[in-house]
Amino acid sequence: MIKSEQITKIFETKSGSLIAVNDVSFKVQPGEIYGLLGPNGAGKTTSLRMLATLLKPTKGQITVNGFSTEKEPGKVRGSLGFLTAQMKLSPNFTPHELVTFYGKLNRMPKKIIAAREKFLFSRFKIEEYRDLLIDKLSHGNAQKAAIAVALIHDPKVIIFDEPTSGLDIMTAKSVTDLLMAEKTRGKTIIVSTHYMAIAEKLCDRIGILLNGKLLASGTVAELNEKYGVKSLEETFFKLADKVEIREAA
Repeated sequence: MIKSEQITKIFETKSGSLIAVNDVSFKVQPGEIYGLLGPNGAGKTTSLRMLATLLKPTKGQITVNGFSTEKEPGKVRGSLGFLTAQMKLSPNFTPHELVTFYGKLNRMPKKIIAAREKFLFSRFKIEEYRDLLIDKLSHGNAQKAAIAVALIHDPKVIIFDEPTSGLDIMTAKSVTDLLMAEKTRGKTIIVSTHYMAIAEKLCDRIGILLNGKLLASGTVAELNEKYGVKSLEETFFKLADKVEIREAA
């Protein structure tokens, strides 16, 4: 389970304080995909980086599988797989070398690493690229390799930031299909996206994040009923019309 309790993140800039995330609370249960939906600059990436222990909240508390991200960050990191566009794979290594390295970091036996690599590479159809340098792969295949690295240790919690951004339709489908399969295995999954179709298709519940604030959360049906509309897009823009959306930095 992921539990975020009134988390706030404030960055100090030359022009003053920027509240990137403002008093955000939500829970994600095992066997559930929760989506943070919002435009660039809404606070999605900052929220996920706090969940993954890469940033400390200015205020509030986060627990992942019962472990505090501030008091027990090592245990949190060991239980999750994290993917973000800002985390680039080393271009001078191969997918095989990287998954092996990260498997060893997670103290996995060689046989288990090999089995997980075979499963993930087969799932994403990148077996033939296992020994090519990351720098030589297409964007889509590099993204698949990055997901394999994030999931090599079969984590209980999956946190993906814009996992389909910039991907072709077939590669994007392979990513969403994998997430759906992991959900059926009881994994706790949270993704961020600015694509409403992805959020609507993939997520059991959706949190709409604007200017760092979680303005609404629930299933698509619940949100549409609450705001008297017929689509997630209408719900989103009905909420967006009430705020002046800040531009991404």
